[in-house]
Amino acid sequence: MTPRSIYPSIRSRHAERGAALFIALIVLVILMLGGIAVMRSVNNALTSAGNLAFRRDLINQGELAVAKAIASSFPMGAASEGTTHKSLNYSPIALAASSEGIPKVLLKDTDFDTIGNAANDLTGSSSDVKIRYVVERLCNQANEAASAANCVVFEQPPVGGSSHMSNNAEPEVQPVYRVTVRVSGPRKTQVFIQNTFTKPEATASSAPTGSGG
Repeated sequence: MTPRSIYPSIRSRHAERGAALFIALIVLVILMLGGIAVMRSVNNALTSAGNLAFRRDLINQGELAVAKAIASSFPMGAASEGTTHKSLNYSPIALAASSEGIPKVLLKDTDFDTIGNAANDLTGSSSDVKIRYVVERLCNQANEAASAANCVVFEQPPVGGSSHMSNNAEPEVQPVYRVTVRVSGPRKTQVFIQNTFTKPEATASSAPTGSGG
């Protein structure tokens, strides 16, 4: 075999090796891009999970205000009592709300001063978690006792047997109260929670006194 017949074969092998190297580089780049995408996806998932856990923790801390509101006694809606009680963060009527259903007094601190007292704010598990709340009686008349005509109410059927039935006892009417809580945490994070509950209205003598609005 003459040297001339060897040269084309050598050039062909060099060309094949060059093409294989080029393809390998392309595959390597694709794998690297895929790895970066997977890492970003994992990081985003971990960040989302962390944010969700953080917000859930703030919601759990907000339950402190819900428990405090439920344990409070609110005055009856008589003319002398059916006013805003700042000491209770309480309004005898439903408050103006945003499109999301959040009372506007919780969205602006200067508005909150008309309905509540900042001294009622609670501190969460750390000093940078602040909990503020308002309680509304879901009625449209401030100066009247709760009734089905002017409030959202829960009617408790009378109990006690035949004597109550014979006397045609009226069911006990309990107004529905709504407590809305704003929890402010680190990094300007805010969460809102709402809860409703019912309880008999307190008499003027048993209800705590508070400053009027």
